[in-house]
Amino acid sequence: MDYVIKIGGEAGQGIQTIGDTLAKVFARSGLHVFTDQDYESRVRGGHNFYRIRFSDSPVFCARESVDILIALDAESIKRYKKTLSLIGLVIYDSTQIKESFGSETFIDIPFAKLAHDAGGSKIMANTVAIGSVHGMLNMDLDIVNQIFRDTFSKKGDDVVNANLAAAKAGFDFASDACIQCSFGLPDRSEPLMLISATEAIAVGAIAAGCRFYTAYPMTPSTGIMNYLASKESSGSIIVEQSEDEIAAINMALGASYAGLRSMTGTSGGGFALMVEGLSLAGITEIPVVICLGQRPGPATGLPTRTEQGELLFSAFAGHGEFPRLIFAPRDPEQAFYLVCKAFDLSEKYQVPAIVLFDQYLSDSLWTFKGFDLSKTIFKDHRLRTEDLKSLDQYKRYAFTDTGVTPLAVPGASKNLVVVDSDEHSEEGHIIEDAETRRAMVNKRLHKKMPLIRHEISTPLLYGSSNPEIVLVGWGSTYDPLREVVDALVKKKKTALLHFQEILPLPADEHSAYLDIIRNARVSICVENNATSQFAFLLKAEKGVSFKYHINRFDGRPFTLEYILEEINALV
Repeated sequence: MDYVIKIGGEAGQGIQTIGDTLAKVFARSGLHVFTDQDYESRVRGGHNFYRIRFSDSPVFCARESVDILIALDAESIKRYKKTLSLIGLVIYDSTQIKESFGSETFIDIPFAKLAHDAGGSKIMANTVAIGSVHGMLNMDLDIVNQIFRDTFSKKGDDVVNANLAAAKAGFDFASDACIQCSFGLPDRSEPLMLISATEAIAVGAIAAGCRFYTAYPMTPSTGIMNYLASKESSGSIIVEQSEDEIAAINMALGASYAGLRSMTGTSGGGFALMVEGLSLAGITEIPVVICLGQRPGPATGLPTRTEQGELLFSAFAGHGEFPRLIFAPRDPEQAFYLVCKAFDLSEKYQVPAIVLFDQYLSDSLWTFKGFDLSKTIFKDHRLRTEDLKSLDQYKRYAFTDTGVTPLAVPGASKNLVVVDSDEHSEEGHIIEDAETRRAMVNKRLHKKMPLIRHEISTPLLYGSSNPEIVLVGWGSTYDPLREVVDALVKKKKTALLHFQEILPLPADEHSAYLDIIRNARVSICVENNATSQFAFLLKAEKGVSFKYHINRFDGRPFTLEYILEEINALV
């Protein structure tokens, strides 16, 4: 069982409400869910869609064929009727779209009238649509009814009861009208967790001990701030909306200097403003985690679409030379764990860590059984009051064999913790001499980097261990590429080599993955950008080149069908 529901219409028609509600219902029924969205940067009008793929086995990416199309406007029918599967059906309200279709694949359901007749208002037409899908799937209404009770309880019993009645009206109408429905669902099983990458990043930050988050709202990172702000009342974290991104990174650095694990988040335009602060973190050796949500640029670009266009920006941004970490999670589960690792290594080596995600990861939802908290890392690498009592003196930048100086919390002892944005002595005071400058660069950069490289995990190999065709990707491309391997491996020895820990790349003694690329008959790097940025980085760092590239840079994510078509055209 593997079905796709697509809800299409204009902004303001409640598309996301229908999609989110159905996704919750399927997840709570124990079905595996993946959702994605495509929407324009406007409050009303335009054309948007919300797609839900659900199955009795795990699903990881979008599928282009549609089994149930909920068309809230005529444009949806025009765009997607050709994508209907062999059992695909369209439900629509002819009075709303001012058009009627006589084909057996179209079911005219008067959403607005049924909502009104059920005692509600036309605004509850979306609830009727939700009930109609239940009727087509022959699915009990008890879970969705509970969702309505939870959602509308503060609005009073009348609103709750009207929504329950509207859902039942849609269910009954679709059950009678959809005599050709052939959908079958398995028995219910244990509910699954439904989560996005931004929510997972936020939860991972809390698990890692983050106690201060500051940001200026910017899609697609705003979801992190929203989630963390909802946890402020528990006292576990302080969230501050800054006046701009310059203030955000400097506030995060200030809080980190004071002893709190701190994080900020933004998108490309905001990160451009943070760059001076990034260099400040580099020379002051103050740990900080930066979540960078990618979307198409330059400038405002396509503010609600997705892209992997800021890898090289994050790798080389900043004036001067200093180490940094870059992580690019493939899905919410890995985002949870990698954020924990980002906090740990950032504090352990006193370097900035960047978590790269994108609009696709932010807007999509996945189901999981849960996250394993035993895999999280939470070790305090700072010297606090008890650690500092025995020290007669403290030098913030004392030279060590590893380049890592013990990190003290100011105010925790009689010792001063002096930091400076100018080049400085071991005590933290400004210097001008060449000898100290050379020693400090070696401390910050050359001594730390080999140690950091040994902390970096090798890329994940999925599929054949000796592939003829090897696909290489990073970040959010993992799920569609994995399904591509599953589709190809029956005919050709195919594998996916996928990177989630991007910078620095693993130490040379852990570079066997490079031989997989070199020895494959066909190597293809797949990226959501126009210039193959990761391929550039891999060639610059390791001297590895690719025979072929698949690039998508129209603001849309990869799908299984898209990649397969591109591979067939290349090979």
